[in-house]
Amino acid sequence: MNISLLSLIIWLPMGSLVILLLIPCHCQKAFRFITLCTTLLQGIGILLVLRHCSSDLSESISAPRGLQLAEQFTWMRLSLGSLGTLSIDYFVGVDGLNIGLLMLAVVILIIGVVASWNIYQYTKAYFALYLLLDTLLIGSFVALDFLLFYIFFEVALVPIYFFIGLWGGPKRTYAATQFFLYTLLGTILILIVLIGLGLSVYDPVETGIQAGVLTQSDTVSTENIAAIQSMVRAKEIASKDIVHSFNLILMLDADNFIPDSILSLVSGRVLWGQAIRLVAFLSLVIGFLIKLAAIPFHTWLPAAHVEAPTPISIVLAAVLLKIGGYGLVRTAYSIFPEGALYYGFWIGLLGIVSISYAALNALAMQDLKRMIAYSSIAHMGFFLLGLASLTYEGVNGALYQMVSHGFISAMLFLVAGVMDARTHDRSLENYSGLATPMPYYATIAMTAFFAALGLPGFSGFIAELLVLLGVFQSPSFNKLLPTWMGFVGAVGILLNAIYFVWTIQRMFWGNFSLRFPTWRPALQDLRTKEYILFVPLIVLTVTLGIFPHLLLDLFRDSVSHFIATVHTVGRDNLELITR
Repeated sequence: MNISLLSLIIWLPMGSLVILLLIPCHCQKAFRFITLCTTLLQGIGILLVLRHCSSDLSESISAPRGLQLAEQFTWMRLSLGSLGTLSIDYFVGVDGLNIGLLMLAVVILIIGVVASWNIYQYTKAYFALYLLLDTLLIGSFVALDFLLFYIFFEVALVPIYFFIGLWGGPKRTYAATQFFLYTLLGTILILIVLIGLGLSVYDPVETGIQAGVLTQSDTVSTENIAAIQSMVRAKEIASKDIVHSFNLILMLDADNFIPDSILSLVSGRVLWGQAIRLVAFLSLVIGFLIKLAAIPFHTWLPAAHVEAPTPISIVLAAVLLKIGGYGLVRTAYSIFPEGALYYGFWIGLLGIVSISYAALNALAMQDLKRMIAYSSIAHMGFFLLGLASLTYEGVNGALYQMVSHGFISAMLFLVAGVMDARTHDRSLENYSGLATPMPYYATIAMTAFFAALGLPGFSGFIAELLVLLGVFQSPSFNKLLPTWMGFVGAVGILLNAIYFVWTIQRMFWGNFSLRFPTWRPALQDLRTKEYILFVPLIVLTVTLGIFPHLLLDLFRDSVSHFIATVHTVGRDNLELITR
């Protein structure tokens, strides 16, 4: 069961999709129940994954045995002629770097189905695309072959494009096109590095078998692998026998790079006067920052959120943005640790700019959805700041922020969605005193806002506290970030609090008034379905705010190894390529 559990979670929606396509279009209830049952079964699968992993995520992430529930087999083999063979694997697994995001994705996808219950236009197409998106998002978080990871997150752009373009608001065509082209630019930058890695990295075991040094029946040991790596360095194995690989685990070891390849440490290649490995790191960072919607690559996000239907805004903010952050950790920082040290200050500065600039923009927004979109950019700025610190607290805080923000942003967009469903208007200037006709809605909305501004007792407080602790520790631990960044980050928390508290004051306090009195009959308090959406998110946010060890224990050992590897390997690599 352990071998197939992750694959079952990934591909279950595709089986449901086949069933859904066979059902006549008029059976709209069937589409909803099939999709809901699929995501609930995935939820049960995640509980089994957590049960399996919670007691045994303590091994190194630098070898396949350090992964849990790993499944790997050769998917495709392509001949590269005289350069050898390219092996593309189906390789999935979980560790402390992705287990929290996997849990987040499944919870949010369940919430998204329930929030989609009132979709009546092109219902079959909507839920078919939703099931496709489900597989692509889950696959992105567990794929450990770079090409497989790339395929999952690249194809995920397609259903999001149609969700915005077909079910979005008045400017949906523009927003969908901007979203698709902007994020496609990021994937092109990633693809360039992906190709370079595919030509540079080889699988020592498969190469040994191809060259006749090993046989399929041999027991592979570290001595065997070291011997094959030594033979490749000495060019004792012909190029035609080299088996190239996109395996992300193999990419962590510089000895698995062909010595004269473009991204090898010892090749001495430069581009535009810069070591090419640093250029590759920067290319990956920019590509994933576009997906993360960090400043200045953020302009697609507010438009996409404003025009997207509420369920898709939830999935977009809570899950899709996190692929950008996860990609930074899993690829750029892990494969090119020297780049993480070399550009650490600038990535931290970008985090500070994202926090401050997005918060100031949120203060000026009148559209509730647009304000929440800018708050997402600000919160992802804290992720960048924590990651750039490369301290134990900072990286833990960065990962915690991604999971925490996923739950909180889902609540915030549900808050906006309630008003949109009632009045088809989200302008803050058109409402006042909503606590009078909608007291329960006001209570839950204020709870979501307090969670978003980082009030103690909520998960956002833990994440931001850990990030700031990491930034303040950085000057004495690794000298990557200066102390003033911690103070600016703290000011960013204050700015976040200002626009959320101001929004509470404008929407819920004071005398009840509406720009258009005809809206009054529609302002009914929360319905049963809306409670079903809000309550689990509030419970999760409070639980992670009071018992942070539930998540931090899953991160602990993988984060410790990640930081140690980046610092030790990164420093050695940096000295080698810059001397």
